Amino acid sequence: MKRIYFDHAATTPVHPQALAAMLPYFSEKFGNPSSLHSYGQETAQAVEEARKQLASLLNADPREIIFTGSGTEADNFALKGIAHKLGSKKRHLITSSIEHHAVENSAQALEKEGFTATYLPVDCDGMVDPESLRRAITPETALVSIMHANNEVGTIQPIQALAEVAHERDALFHTDAVQTVGTIPVDVKALGVDLLSLSAHKFYGPKGVGALYIRRGVALEPLVCGGGQERGLRAGTTNVPGIVGLGMAAELAQAEMPNRMAHAIKLRERLIEGLKDRLEDYILTGHRSQRLPGSASICVDFIEGESMLLLMDQEGFACSSGSACTSGSLEPSHVLKAMGIEVRLAQGSLRSTLGRENSEEDVDRFLVVLPQVVKRLREMSPFKKK
Repeated sequence: MKRIYFDHAATTPVHPQALAAMLPYFSEKFGNPSSLHSYGQETAQAVEEARKQLASLLNADPREIIFTGSGTEADNFALKGIAHKLGSKKRHLITSSIEHHAVENSAQALEKEGFTATYLPVDCDGMVDPESLRRAITPETALVSIMHANNEVGTIQPIQALAEVAHERDALFHTDAVQTVGTIPVDVKALGVDLLSLSAHKFYGPKGVGALYIRRGVALEPLVCGGGQERGLRAGTTNVPGIVGLGMAAELAQAEMPNRMAHAIKLRERLIEGLKDRLEDYILTGHRSQRLPGSASICVDFIEGESMLLLMDQEGFACSSGSACTSGSLEPSHVLKAMGIEVRLAQGSLRSTLGRENSEEDVDRFLVVLPQVVKRLREMSPFKKK
């Protein structure tokens, strides 16, 4: 049975060219970039080349790029670094009700330190209204953090408009762009953001490496203290192979993006439109047009998401579910709840995210298999339609 990967929002396979670029830095090019001898300078040069490659993808200055260990670390760095830097003057943060846990939990951790946080609502498509931000922002607001695109439903936020509102009230603006960098065009100058988080493994780079864009002139407190790496903002021995892989993945994304986007959108639309005649009692979640190219997330009524996910896996499809099992009781995802989706329906979520290696044949097989799986589960469900 052919295995088909439809979970690119979770992670992506490393691009062969990114892997090839990394390999020498595990063995013969092993120097520590902090060393002054030739071994160290060789790897230091490779790190700076990667910084340039990523900066080019973002339309940033290489000096505005700080490498981290993950997108999660970059999110933590942005929120906590700004809060601790400005905490003597401003102690209010604003984020949304559908953020990744890296942002949500960072905001909650800061609340325990005495900061206050506002969690903006979203509409039924998962969109944040800039006017709701305008009403929430105060002179005490240090930072606004709204994700560029949601990892579960794929909705792309109006970041430029939101950043303008933040700047009108002298607040800084951060966006978690983990789902968008390398997937759609991301221009930090056009977006008008002060900080932006990203992760290599979401766009065919390696796991264990990310970055934080910090606009020149923005000051943060370091999150990780130690040596002077990354201009003293992120201590720790440099992950040279990972950074080299990130840089090459960024370069490849920039070159291949138009083709990748066109391919993913074509497959996404084939899947979304194909379900209309093959599946009953379900909804598409997320904004219909302002969504990530390969994102097709649905909620299916009268069944439970994890069962659907496991049966799809048995049929060869790797997808994901937006619901999570916590303390023995099934709870729908906070994203779907924030969008106002009924709990029973939210528990039947299935997220399919398509990538560069997927084909029309993969989508066509999905359109055959999913209705069969749903029919089987509904026949067993105590909540099935009367």
